[in-house]
Amino acid sequence: MEQTKLNSDTAIRSRRIALLGTGLMGQPMGLRLLAAGHQLHVWNRTPAKTSVLVQHGAVLASDPCCALSDGEWQAEWMITMLDSGPIVAEVVEQTIPAWRKGMCVIDMSSTRQSEALELNARCEAHGLAFADAPVSGGVAGAQAGTLAIMVGAHPAVFAELEPVLQAMGRPALVGPPGSGQLAKLCNQLIVGGTIQLVAEALLLAQAGGADPAAVRTALRCGFAESRILELHGQRMLERNFIPGGQVKTQAKDMRNIQAAAADAGLQLPATSLIAQLFAELEAYRATADHSAALIHLERLNPGLRLGDAADRLAE
Repeated sequence: MEQTKLNSDTAIRSRRIALLGTGLMGQPMGLRLLAAGHQLHVWNRTPAKTSVLVQHGAVLASDPCCALSDGEWQAEWMITMLDSGPIVAEVVEQTIPAWRKGMCVIDMSSTRQSEALELNARCEAHGLAFADAPVSGGVAGAQAGTLAIMVGAHPAVFAELEPVLQAMGRPALVGPPGSGQLAKLCNQLIVGGTIQLVAEALLLAQAGGADPAAVRTALRCGFAESRILELHGQRMLERNFIPGGQVKTQAKDMRNIQAAAADAGLQLPATSLIAQLFAELEAYRATADHSAALIHLERLNPGLRLGDAADRLAE
């Protein structure tokens, strides 16, 4: 299939970007793009969540289609940062009347690989370029511009996107369209599993009579050290479950991992168990940080609790 090309050269310059989705992650990502000098028209299902971006120079669009085309405004790129694959498909459908050959659709949401491949096929049929570019690093990474950005795209498309994506983090080309979502699922498999194991290790330390904070400090000097032990281990000790990454997002990702494994004909037994645990936690703590895996572990072990601090949860 002939590869779709973008209209502009690869020089870093101000781009006209439609950003659809300005929630926990989309808002700080949009601020990074504005700070880098790009022009943004933004849309969100809850318009109030665009206010910070508008204060910094973005233009609020009345609907997704107007974010791409409104009077003299014609977006070169459309970035989606939405909740799930079905919502991406629903919102993208509304933008089709404004599609122009040579535009690029960049889906930075976390979806199924099959959903990314379907969107890529639709874009190619209309003469649009496409990249799936999900991210890892949470709200803190989005604010700092240090997100890991896993990009599935044709090499020529990635070469044009890379300078702008660098405003939000560290983009890496991991393969053709659809590969970005697969890489993100691999990331979330490790994240979800490690969060669960950190919770189990800290609760085991306390149950056996050790100081869990001291155990965490000791473990950080050995092979068990990780960003999850560092950040989420500390969250668990503080019982700070105000969300960066939410339980419902991790649970969705675990379901998507299982779907990708089924498509590839793989048996992933640990993934199945972790998915089950996050699904159970989602039923009553959907909007908590995914380090709240500790709360569910404590439910499975009545009478045991890590520390004596009060739980910090978003309202």
